[in-house]
Amino acid sequence: MALLQELENIVGTAGICRWEDTQEFLQKIIAGAIAPGTKIDCIVYPNTQAELAAAIACVSRNHCGVLPMGGGSKLDWGGLVKTEPPIPPYPPLVRGGIEISNISEPPFLRGKIEISNISEPQSTREINLSEPPFLRGAGGIVAVSCDRINRLIDRAIGDLTVTIEAGMKFTKLQEILANANQFLPLDPTYSETATIGGIIATADAGSWRQKYRGVRDLLLGITFVRADGKIAQAGGRVVKNVAGYDLMKLLTGSYGTLGVISQVTMRVYPLPEASSTVILTGETTNLAKATQTLLSSSLTPTALDLLSTRLVEKLGFGKSLGLIVRFQSVAESVKEQSTRLLELGNHLGLKGITCTENDEFNLWQRLKETISQPVSDSTILCKIGVTPSAAANILTDLNLGDSLIHGGSGLGIFRIDMATAEIILQLRRQCELKGGFLTILKAPPDLKQQIDVWGYQGNALNLMQKIKQQFDPQNILNPHRFLSGI
Repeated sequence: MALLQELENIVGTAGICRWEDTQEFLQKIIAGAIAPGTKIDCIVYPNTQAELAAAIACVSRNHCGVLPMGGGSKLDWGGLVKTEPPIPPYPPLVRGGIEISNISEPPFLRGKIEISNISEPQSTREINLSEPPFLRGAGGIVAVSCDRINRLIDRAIGDLTVTIEAGMKFTKLQEILANANQFLPLDPTYSETATIGGIIATADAGSWRQKYRGVRDLLLGITFVRADGKIAQAGGRVVKNVAGYDLMKLLTGSYGTLGVISQVTMRVYPLPEASSTVILTGETTNLAKATQTLLSSSLTPTALDLLSTRLVEKLGFGKSLGLIVRFQSVAESVKEQSTRLLELGNHLGLKGITCTENDEFNLWQRLKETISQPVSDSTILCKIGVTPSAAANILTDLNLGDSLIHGGSGLGIFRIDMATAEIILQLRRQCELKGGFLTILKAPPDLKQQIDVWGYQGNALNLMQKIKQQFDPQNILNPHRFLSGI
């Protein structure tokens, strides 16, 4: 109760919602992000970055976990958030005539010490006081929403940059930019409800990464709240910025485990004059040839995605693998590039079709909905990655679900409506055999408890853990959401 009162003093009565008063749909979203049995104390809605910092500092002092959230569209991606069981309070300890009564203060928490059990004078036990679980009090979690921290801070139209608070909706930002004939070249999952902070925290670039690269390449500056409630900044508001450490790349894709993003500066681009999409379908080998030829040509597609047979069939383009390519530029260039790709497809025996205007818009909307929207609570959504040269072949191996892989990067999305842990592990092995990976984003909590969600096989785990220790030594920010309990 003391924690709730402290938080209410920071954000006001309207800025805090007890768990029992939370709307059912939001309870369901949060329940999908936390481990069963994990306690949610409340949801806090700061109105400013200062309130956000004060709220996180308050939660940190009370030794609870923090569940950062925006629109909630990707809140259940990654591992299940949980806190360690709280350690019961110890009575004052006496050894050698010196009383040790306050064992919660940070200066005391150094290394391992040996203390006497006062109920059994002759026995001693060793307690590791440096481990994060010792720092937890109630062991609960406070959800901290950035949804109301959503203001436009600065807009440099001539410099092609925009500075916004992290809670701004992606669609709202695009509306603002469109007034100046500009746009942010990202195509995230659940774009209607996604916030800018959530997109950055999950590194969700989408199909436009083919031309504009990933989220971190568009991020020029960032402001975030540390685990201790202090506000930190990196980067700036100009395109060419080389000052300081590149924390933008570090925080991109960190899933809120290193800090809570509160404000960002992004690079934007002029809206293209014209747009056209070409869909090629046919035999796997020929599609792979078309992809490699396109990537090594002078053509400059905005998006280039390989589609699985099941996905192509759902879109109504036949029963074979597909290649969907989008060109956006001046009208003459778009027309010429589309024609050249159709000629290439015809030469390789592939069937081709072109979509423009409303048909093109509807096609990409249907594609996003088909690949990412869950049809039930059992739907599993995974991020996959292989070498680009193996992309076409892996789509054949992953024939149990719907798959989309970006031709240039080898990164993609795999969706299956229902699967056991054994099936997911088998699919992961198939990706690993082709030099890739499979990470579970969205899945029923019971499945996530049976399997390592991240399946990380690299050699950087120790480095990641050290970074986490530096940024969040108490492990209160999204504990266990990232790999190996980070």
